[in-house]
Amino acid sequence: MARFLLEIGIEELPAGFAHSVFSQLESIIKSDLKINRISYSSINCSGTPRRIFVEIIDLSEFTDNLVEERKGPPASAAYNDGNPSKAAFGFAKRNDLDVTELFIKSTNKGDFVFAKYVEPGKPSIDSLTCLIPKWIASIQGSRFMRWGNGNYKFSRPIRWIVCLLDDVIIPLTFSDFDPTITSGRTTRGHRLFSNNIEISHPNEYQILLSKNGVIVDRQDRYNIIKELVIDFANANNVVLDSSEKLLFELTDLVEFPSLVIGNFDKKFLSLPPEVLATVMKVHQRYIPLYVNSTCDDVLLMSSNDVLIPKFICISNASKNSNKIVQRGNERVLYARFSDAEFFLNADLSITSDERCHKLNEVTFAEGLGSLYDRVDRIKWISELITFSLSISDLDKKYLITASQYCKHDLVSHMVIEFPELQGCIGGKYLLYENLPKEVALAVSEHYLPAGYGDKLPSSLVGALLSITEKLELLISIFSQGQRPTGSSDPYALRRSCHGIFLIIWNYNLTINIDEVLRQSIIHWSKLFPDFKIEYADVLRDLERFIHLKIINLVEEIGIDYDIVQSVCGQSIPTKILLSNPLDILVRAKLLMEMRKNGQLSIVQSVVSRASKLASKGNLPPDIISPNKCLDINLFQQPSEYKIFDILQKLEPIVISNDSGKYNQIAEILADSYEALSSFFDGEDSVMVMVDNEPLRKNRLNLLSLLHNQSKILADFCLIAQ
Repeated sequence: MARFLLEIGIEELPAGFAHSVFSQLESIIKSDLKINRISYSSINCSGTPRRIFVEIIDLSEFTDNLVEERKGPPASAAYNDGNPSKAAFGFAKRNDLDVTELFIKSTNKGDFVFAKYVEPGKPSIDSLTCLIPKWIASIQGSRFMRWGNGNYKFSRPIRWIVCLLDDVIIPLTFSDFDPTITSGRTTRGHRLFSNNIEISHPNEYQILLSKNGVIVDRQDRYNIIKELVIDFANANNVVLDSSEKLLFELTDLVEFPSLVIGNFDKKFLSLPPEVLATVMKVHQRYIPLYVNSTCDDVLLMSSNDVLIPKFICISNASKNSNKIVQRGNERVLYARFSDAEFFLNADLSITSDERCHKLNEVTFAEGLGSLYDRVDRIKWISELITFSLSISDLDKKYLITASQYCKHDLVSHMVIEFPELQGCIGGKYLLYENLPKEVALAVSEHYLPAGYGDKLPSSLVGALLSITEKLELLISIFSQGQRPTGSSDPYALRRSCHGIFLIIWNYNLTINIDEVLRQSIIHWSKLFPDFKIEYADVLRDLERFIHLKIINLVEEIGIDYDIVQSVCGQSIPTKILLSNPLDILVRAKLLMEMRKNGQLSIVQSVVSRASKLASKGNLPPDIISPNKCLDINLFQQPSEYKIFDILQKLEPIVISNDSGKYNQIAEILADSYEALSSFFDGEDSVMVMVDNEPLRKNRLNLLSLLHNQSKILADFCLIAQ
């Protein structure tokens, strides 16, 4: 067994590319080693900004033998009275075997002659020589570049290649690089304080680099950085604002991390905490430090008593240079904070109403008017939704006002410079102008959730504004004629759709999304006559898109696949789902609970049996009442009366708007198991498909009603037994 090392030496990689390249490379290598029958015990793909390395432990020095069975002629043609025929001799010769080595094997097409073919393994180094250039060329990413006069494209110029199998160099020449590079055993240490290093064996690779200022393993650097910042925070009783994403970004910017503590002028604590944190984290990649905890009040205009005037910088320089690094970063941060202070003062010199009028000067999307026009459409949907919601008149007023101001900060200096602050800074400006806190908070939170797993708006008004803003986006883009396709979703419509339903489910909101879509498309047709909107086409495409997103979201929540299909699968009419989306999750969770306590299989077995027979009838699916389609005078068995009683008991519950009706339906169906079973089995069982047509129709209607009523809860035919 051997140890393999590949190091690709490069100029500094973009931090965002590192994680992708390591996982890509590992996947490619594992696949190729399997295809080429090269065994190993483990693979480690990692690196630093200046190098990508691959270590393979216990790599076999020879590929495994290829053993395969080759099918020949039928046994009847290969042997005559037990003696091999010309066909057998010919097949054996083609496979370099003696005819006595052939064997007979049964297949689904009869007995055939087979030959066992063994291709001996070859030195792994021969395969690796061909595979390594392919591995490097297979790495994908955005904004790849050529360098010098070469034709090779990579994220950054490649400057050296180390390629060893134990102590043997695997000879490779890359003539497409500029200059041409030949693989060897020479690597380079830290850019600032190390020369070239000779690697005699892969075992010493990480040790030698560590001695020369490079912690080569990404996870090791991450652990060092995390320990450094946590130790500092504990020792100084401060709270870090450092996400996993930021820590890994810092990891991918340095080869030998060291901690540098910087200071900034206390006067900048007069700026909002989100402004200071955004400048530090996003633009400078520093870690902000909080007094007690990260700020929960999103409307604060000052960072006093929230942030401390210090920051953490992770340096890639020598520890002897920390003072110089500190002063340099402090100067840069002073300039950035000064810019932010200027932007804030400039924004506060005009009113939010003035900014709203400036939205007229900014185009939203082709054909969809300005941002001011978009705000009008958001406000229109907000007014439409408030008509059917059971919320206070004050909340309705807050929602309409928040809709009017929700985009005013998009023309502010602060958001133009720091787009990450949209919404957040808008809410602060509104509160600064003494608008109601509820309005300011709603504007601040209306972009939430900003991504999968993100937090939701904390206020009802904010939640409703978020829904209306996302609905406007969906309707406008679909009316314009665009549709998300594959991985292309430039307006993040899928994310918007997920956000709408997460908010509805978390706030228990009863909103008829179907009616909102229908009325909105009609209104949009009047707003955009040039689009020539086909009402039916836009509605169909929107509903289909939303339906698929609902299915995905319910699955992500952890609902079993068959229950998802029974509650909101594609066989369920979209109009029914969107008329009250809150019901979807309520029913799905109830069925999961029924499965857990064993009730679901009991109910499913009987209802699905009834549904299959009901499919032979012609009762419309919207018929719920037994009084309209059943003749009790045609009942002949006690079981028919029992089902009729169950249907009468279910009818008022099924048509009610009571939020607990699904639990009641489930309880009645579970309690009625014996009565339902007796219809099919036992001395009171009933033959449904009799020759007497009125009798047959009556019995089919009886089962169809049970199917229609139970389908209000779920399509039990789609639930696995």
